[in-house]
Amino acid sequence: MIRLTPRCWTTPRSDGIYPMATTRTANAHWEGSLLEGTGTVSLDSSGLATFEVTWPSRAEKPDGRTSPEELIAAAHSACYSMALSHALAGAGTPPEALDTKADVTFQPGEGITGIHLTVRGTVPGVDAEAFAAAAETAKQNCPVSKALTGTTITLDAELA
Repeated sequence: MIRLTPRCWTTPRSDGIYPMATTRTANAHWEGSLLEGTGTVSLDSSGLATFEVTWPSRAEKPDGRTSPEELIAAAHSACYSMALSHALAGAGTPPEALDTKADVTFQPGEGITGIHLTVRGTVPGVDAEAFAAAAETAKQNCPVSKALTGTTITLDAELA
């Protein structure tokens, strides 16, 4: 049986000291009206990329540009995978692999109406029931899920 603590990722380092808080920065630049304008979003902390954004890339076809919802999906899938991995490892059953997809639904005029997480894991020594329980705990407690409270988050978790 896997026992998970809701805040399992607040584990101290090996020297017993909790890591310091970090801040990550992205920057957006927009020109023009909502419907005809264009903008960019840059990942400033890492310096890895700058992405184009437009209203059509948000509400219609991406056409090589991103959207706030896609960026949220990226953040949520990465955070969730990290939280689940850490919880499983802390229970003595580290995963060999986790593949997480986050689908963020945006409805013009309403906003983000839901997020669906799909995770497939290869975790030796864990049965489907234990994996599902660990996956649900990670969904409820990963930092991005917590930041998105007020949004319906659903989950489909299965062993690969």
